[in-house]
Amino acid sequence: MINRDRLAETFEFLVRMDSVSKDEAGISAEIRKILEEMGAETFVDNAGETVGGNAGNLLAKFRGTVQTPPILLNAHMDTVEPGKGITPILKDGMFTSDGTTILGADDKSAIAILLETMRVIMENKLPHGPIELLFTICEEIGLLGAKHLDYSLITATYGYALDASDPEGIVTRAPSANRLEFRIHGKDAHAGDAPERGINAIALASKAIANIDMGRIDHETTCNIGIIEGGMATNIVPSLVTVKGEARSHDEKKLEQVTNTIVSAFQEVVETYPDPSEDGLPRVDVQVERDFPRTHIPDDHPVVRFAKDAASNLGQQMITKTSGGGADANIFFGKGIMTAVLGTGMRDMHTVRESVQLDDMVRTTRLLLEILKCHLTV
Repeated sequence: MINRDRLAETFEFLVRMDSVSKDEAGISAEIRKILEEMGAETFVDNAGETVGGNAGNLLAKFRGTVQTPPILLNAHMDTVEPGKGITPILKDGMFTSDGTTILGADDKSAIAILLETMRVIMENKLPHGPIELLFTICEEIGLLGAKHLDYSLITATYGYALDASDPEGIVTRAPSANRLEFRIHGKDAHAGDAPERGINAIALASKAIANIDMGRIDHETTCNIGIIEGGMATNIVPSLVTVKGEARSHDEKKLEQVTNTIVSAFQEVVETYPDPSEDGLPRVDVQVERDFPRTHIPDDHPVVRFAKDAASNLGQQMITKTSGGGADANIFFGKGIMTAVLGTGMRDMHTVRESVQLDDMVRTTRLLLEILKCHLTV
């Protein structure tokens, strides 16, 4: 029933459309047109206006032919850079770019799979429950589409996001994350003539960073300092430096602990500075924001059971997996929508070496069709 050639053509069509974050209007219009031609009722929310993009999240609803709870299927429409002018190449069953851009399999392989799945269902008049397809914007720059989604449009309480690599794995656990920003204020001075009159903000930041254990803290906790910005010239003692980082953990108490440890490191270098100025320098401004909540789906939840049963019916395996990354699924989980993450076969995402096997896309399409069949037993 799956049309392999059509799936490949759809994927090529999608990746040739530029859709870097905040510029998803073109691809959204094309997806909406395809879905409406299949009979879906479609909606676009105002998330794009909120985040400064040119398109909102796209939701398509298919009424069920069988009375079951609705199920959510999700992919994101945006890509990272370099993602403009993509030329897909299919050789020996593998899609790649021409090497000058990403491919866009993250996450257009998922979009192609979802469209082919619905085409197969509609063409063959297969029985199905209510299906809600959600295509989000700005996932790659902080899950912004999911964070600003109009959740009044969603009725499903569980489903799947297609945004991972392994077509035989289902991600049921992902960490919470905090985003951290520190602005250390020092005092400027001429670096050659009177450095003793200055307070070097970069030196203070460096001392704080040196006192932080970074990378993998334990099997479920990580932290990282990823951005340092500061200074104006080599002959000026820098008066300001901005440091940005993150902390992640599958355990909320550990996340709080590692976050507090990082914050304390920056506060301590300022508070213990031996010769503070009369105007209250140095000082540090601290900003801690929750980036996304964790997901933790029990193995006996229907979304896990459906996926495992479907894989078994197809003679495949389906392994529950733990991820260190965040996805739209984290945001959905925080809104009470139990969303597991399935793989499409994409590899080396966010690089010019990105690829995806057509066979893996066909496999995930087949799996999704079987999951929707298993869903009828609810």
